[in-house]
Amino acid sequence: MNRPYIICHMTMSFDGKVTGNFLSEKSSAAACEIYYEINRNLKSNGFICGRVTMEGSFTGGYYPDLSEYEPVIYDHGFKMDYILDDMTGFYAVAFDPKGKLGWRSNKIVDPDGDPGYDGAQIIEVLTEQVDERYLGYLERMEIPYIFAGETEIDVELALFKLKNIVGCETLLLEGGSIVNGYFQRADVIDELSLVVAPVTGEKDDKPLFMDSVNSKYELIRAENINGNAVLNYKKR
Repeated sequence: MNRPYIICHMTMSFDGKVTGNFLSEKSSAAACEIYYEINRNLKSNGFICGRVTMEGSFTGGYYPDLSEYEPVIYDHGFKMDYILDDMTGFYAVAFDPKGKLGWRSNKIVDPDGDPGYDGAQIIEVLTEQVDERYLGYLERMEIPYIFAGETEIDVELALFKLKNIVGCETLLLEGGSIVNGYFQRADVIDELSLVVAPVTGEKDDKPLFMDSVNSKYELIRAENINGNAVLNYKKR
């Protein structure tokens, strides 16, 4: 397989929602803790999130003033990936098509110091439409980036590069709904690791996969842990 093995690991309501106020309710606290414990124990080279999830969890809406940075433009007319000589080996992969995330460090600083996230080397996955000044900002911050697609993320190309350039063998896909949908439609999710809280979401909460297509998995493990269903599926 010429890409990393992908495990989609999520907490969800039992009606299939993965974002919403239900996650902060007391009735979901145990499910969230189980999710983080599993996350710490899963063996991987890092995790993948979309822009919205990364912003909500780590950047807090910060964005740099791009007028302070020189654009990165190559004479041959196409954009090139930027990889550091010294990489940590544990990565926070941000699918950020237009380059809208602002980072204050080139590694994740988790507010709780969670070893499943804290210290992960940030990698930006971008499209060709990104502002060249944003590339200058990333290079000044020593944040690696790779290109995958012109206007929309090409998931298969991104995963090819993450394995063959970065060296990732296994990655956790941890949302949100939009980026999960990219992967589901590309048929590259090898395994599902789901913690199902005993609550329902609300009408505007987002599903596990946005704009999903039909795909088939086999249930290989099911547990009841403190009233929460912990399910593991593998692709047929």
